[in-house]
Amino acid sequence: MIQAFYSGAIGAQQQMKKMEIQGNNIANVNTYGYKNEQPAFGTLMYGMVNGVDGAQLPKGSGAAVLSAVNDYREGTLEETGKSQDYAIVGRGFFGLYDPATGEVSYTRDGSFALGSFQEPDANGVLQQVFYLTDGEGRQVLNVEGYPIQVTDPSAEQPVGVFEIQYQDGLLHAGSGRFLTSEESGQVYLSASEVRRGWLETSNTDLAGELGKVIEAQRAYSYALRMVTTADEVETTINNLAN
Repeated sequence: MIQAFYSGAIGAQQQMKKMEIQGNNIANVNTYGYKNEQPAFGTLMYGMVNGVDGAQLPKGSGAAVLSAVNDYREGTLEETGKSQDYAIVGRGFFGLYDPATGEVSYTRDGSFALGSFQEPDANGVLQQVFYLTDGEGRQVLNVEGYPIQVTDPSAEQPVGVFEIQYQDGLLHAGSGRFLTSEESGQVYLSASEVRRGWLETSNTDLAGELGKVIEAQRAYSYALRMVTTADEVETTINNLAN
C-alpha cells in the first residue's frame, strides 16, 4: 500500500477531530466564562529518504491532533443585575469545592446560586445551611479558600479569586471548569477585582470558528481525495502487473 493512502486517511481522521473541537467552541459560544479551545497539531513519526542529488526528504504519516490548547484571554463583561452573579476583572479563577468528592476545581463562570445543605450542629442535630454554589452542588470558595456560608443573601459575598502559576498545565473538567495538575504549579490568591451583578461571556469568536470549520471541511475532502487517488493508482499498477 503506498504511503499516500495512509497519509490521506490519517489527515481525514485528524480533521474530524479538529472539527469536533471547533464544534464544541461553537456550542459554548453563549456559555458564561467559557474559554475557547484550539487544536494543537504535531508531526507523527518521520524518516528521511534520499532524493535527487542526495537531498534528504522527509517521509512519514502526516500530522495528528496532540491536544486542545485553551485561550485564556478574558471575554467581555455583561451586566446582569443579579445579586449572585460575579465576574472577575483581570486574571484568575473562582474556586469550587465538591463536598461529595473533595475535588477542587476552577472556573471563570460566576453565575452562582444559593444551595441548601444538611449539616450537624455542635450537638449533632442536622440543620439547614446555605452556601454559595455553582448550581451543580459545588460550593464557591472565599478569599481564605473555604466554602462561603451565606447568612444574608442580599449582601455581597467574599468570593475568592485564585491565580494558577502555569495555566497551560490545567486540565479540562467540563465546559467551563479546570483542574490543577503537576504541571500547573502553585495556586495563590489573586488581587483581581470581583464585580457583583456582572458575568463574563465566552471568548469564542463565532465568525472565526465558522471560518475554521469550513477550512477543516475542505481539508477533510482533500484528504479523502488523496485516499481515492492513491487507491486508483494502486489498482492501476496491480492491473498492469496482471
